[in-house]
Amino acid sequence: MRPDQPTNEDKDISSDFVIGRHPAVAALRSQQTINKVFLQSGLKAEALDEIRQLAKKRHLVISEVPKQKLDLLTEHQNHQGVALGVAAFAYASIDDLFAKAEAAGEAPFFLILDGVEDPHNLGSILRTADASGVHGVIIPKRRAVGLTSTVAKTSTGAIERVPVARVTNLVNTVHELKDRGVWVFGTDMAGTDYRDWDAKGATALIIGNEGKGISRLLKETVDQMLTIPMVGEVQSLNASVAAGLLMYQGFSSRHPVQH
Repeated sequence: MRPDQPTNEDKDISSDFVIGRHPAVAALRSQQTINKVFLQSGLKAEALDEIRQLAKKRHLVISEVPKQKLDLLTEHQNHQGVALGVAAFAYASIDDLFAKAEAAGEAPFFLILDGVEDPHNLGSILRTADASGVHGVIIPKRRAVGLTSTVAKTSTGAIERVPVARVTNLVNTVHELKDRGVWVFGTDMAGTDYRDWDAKGATALIIGNEGKGISRLLKETVDQMLTIPMVGEVQSLNASVAAGLLMYQGFSSRHPVQH
């Protein structure tokens, strides 16, 4: 099985490895349960020294292994000489997402991903979500990538800071959010120019699948559609790029520049 495939869609955890130096440091500094630390033997790097020190502080077992062993463990991903055997990436609940917003003293700002399948896209989206003040991400259990080692590596540590809730039915979840006072926005070719979007209140933004966009039933739940105007020949954007533009418009409206 490839590492970007969820092992069991019906579980609320995803067992895996954290791969790469920056993700490893973020994981070691977090509260995530880590079983074992694998370091490439004979490799000299300050980043690995920091990982050793963090691992020793947590009394973790450190195994120095040949590069070939790390290559096999990580299925030949770019591990940079380190892999952490983790118990699981735990998924949050919808209540956890609201609790994070409340703890920050802010109106909720959520991202809903309708069937994003590329783990690199999900990792990049989590990285931007962390930077732009998103309080949590909601993904479906089926027909979408979950929290995997590739997602963790691409997120460069954001997977530890942005809670991700995985739900059975996105339509039902959107109705729950609306019942709790959240305004829901979607993305479409026909909609309001995203530069006019005001995300000051309790807000959820839906980003669609890389190829199909937002599903029809989910579109019917949306309060307002947003569109990103384009003048070039290519009339579509990568899901993580589109999500990044919209998240930062949300950030700009919630945190205007003070002159």
